[in-house]
Amino acid sequence: MISEDFSKVWMKLTKEWRIALEQELAPLTEGQLNILELLIQSPVMKPSDLLQYLNTTPAAITTILDRMEKNELIERVRDEADRRIVWIHVTEKGKAEADRGAKIKQDVIARSLDKISSHNQQLLVYLLGKVASNE
Repeated sequence: MISEDFSKVWMKLTKEWRIALEQELAPLTEGQLNILELLIQSPVMKPSDLLQYLNTTPAAITTILDRMEKNELIERVRDEADRRIVWIHVTEKGKAEADRGAKIKQDVIARSLDKISSHNQQLLVYLLGKVASNE
């Protein structure tokens, strides 16, 4: 069945991407990169705001943010009006790591796509766009 074949190929490809990302991003993790990218897109976020974007628990988010703060990728700032609220800000080091991570991610995907012609790359993007659309 075509859906089984697609599933096998997709799982193999994404596994290869994850392994390559893990090796090339170090010491940054893919999860940390995802958080940095989210924070750069929406610079005003609380830890609880990350829950809707990440498939994890509040405790896991706290743990990853602790590591990121220790590595000076983010800083936590208490709200001046309501000290119960903590805002997460990306540091300059965090921005630099996000830029480095985005380049690595693009390079990993480009290496995969370089195995097929430019025409087939465009066709693949088009077809995947059709599969992903809600139309």
